[in-house]
Amino acid sequence: MNIAVIPARGGSKRIPRKNIKLFCGKPMIAWSIEAAKKSGIFERIICSTDDEEIASIARNYGADVPFVRPISMADDHIGIGQVIAHAVEWVQNQGLTPEYFCCIFATAPFIQATDIQSGLKLISKKHCDYVISVTSFSFPIQRASKIEADGKVGMFYSKNYNTRSQDLEKAYHDAGQFIWASPNVWKKCRPVFTSNSYPVILPRFRVQDIDTQEDWERAELMFKTLKLSDQNQ
Repeated sequence: MNIAVIPARGGSKRIPRKNIKLFCGKPMIAWSIEAAKKSGIFERIICSTDDEEIASIARNYGADVPFVRPISMADDHIGIGQVIAHAVEWVQNQGLTPEYFCCIFATAPFIQATDIQSGLKLISKKHCDYVISVTSFSFPIQRASKIEADGKVGMFYSKNYNTRSQDLEKAYHDAGQFIWASPNVWKKCRPVFTSNSYPVILPRFRVQDIDTQEDWERAELMFKTLKLSDQNQ
């Protein structure tokens, strides 16, 4: 048995009501719920929320909302691990014993059922702490620049100024789509990026962090382009 947990608190500040704001015609959370359902690998898809409107929309798209997340678990300072651990404990208290829980983020419209399936296959094979969706940085992070206190441009790692891009190690970051782990790992709230974690590597054109209005508009343009491309194939 595997269970998906979609965290979706109501207090988004940078983009108000982000989890249920319409994204390309559907509430944002709907894309995550539909991908989880399409994967066909979850006995239950649970939305963990403190917000009744989010709960209602999640139910309309096929997710379960069997509990209300406590207010103490819904502020800016609560980590995702704590939220999933709370859901894990609730499920286990019902007498259920899932093998794996998958955290699926509510603001991941590019998420694909096949990628979620790949994550399950990988964690089942490796028996690792976590399997996490990642993508590569588009520019070498070793040559990143910064703005100094006096307004001038500086480098974080000036020793790499003359190093060719192709000679620098490739770097990756969290794609913000899903994380697989066993119940015990979630309950211990272990750091995700450990020596015992494995990646599902996603192409950059299917990853977009959505924290600002500019991010949102970029994501919708990317999403529409991908849909148009799919239709023309």
